[in-house]
Amino acid sequence: MTTERKLRRLAYKYTFYRVAPLWRGLSEAEKQAGKEEFAAVVEEAAAHMQVRSYSLVGMKADVDLLLWCTGHSLEAHQQLEALLNRTRLGPYLERPYSYLALTRRSPYTDDAPHPPQEGDSRFTVKPGEAPYLIVYPFTKTRAWYALSLEERQAMMNVHFEVGHKYPNVRINTSYSFGLDDQEFVVAFETDDPSSFLDLVMELRETKASVYTLRDTPIFTCIARPLRECLDAVG
Repeated sequence: MTTERKLRRLAYKYTFYRVAPLWRGLSEAEKQAGKEEFAAVVEEAAAHMQVRSYSLVGMKADVDLLLWCTGHSLEAHQQLEALLNRTRLGPYLERPYSYLALTRRSPYTDDAPHPPQEGDSRFTVKPGEAPYLIVYPFTKTRAWYALSLEERQAMMNVHFEVGHKYPNVRINTSYSFGLDDQEFVVAFETDDPSSFLDLVMELRETKASVYTLRDTPIFTCIARPLRECLDAVG
């Protein structure tokens, strides 16, 4: 049995799955058995970690499904993936993208006149029930960190002010420094993709945008019950 070491912060894991085309050539009985086994593993994991499922069928060419998992240890995430590998769907699963991050309070929120629209604790996460989730890895340039905290704070204040124009867009920011290739993973929940599009266009015109090194790939995800996500892949 894997020893689980609980972290001081919550661990986010965004795992994007693609189901190999060979899967669709199996009989309906074989596919149903594989999907039921996969769903049972996820449902058991959901008893001790938060699991949100999203469909990307028709949204992204190389991704079918996202599981956004929030746990208290890295081992919990590893154990879930190991169990999914052993299901009958496992041999047909590919993971073209996977992002690991931890929760942490932003250094810019305490002095911001318009704090970001996200959770108020560095250790907890409260995902909403919005039908759409937009996720992407994010990295700042090294020049950003060479600026003084006061300069960065001023730019982030403008950033937050723009965000407050779009109250139906909620951001979940998590931190990957030293743990994964990106510095942050940002996940925006909304009931209106048009609002998110307008928000991003407006943020492009802020001074802070100059210091963005990477903010792709971008994933537009639709919240669905897990079994609906699995049925959508065929």
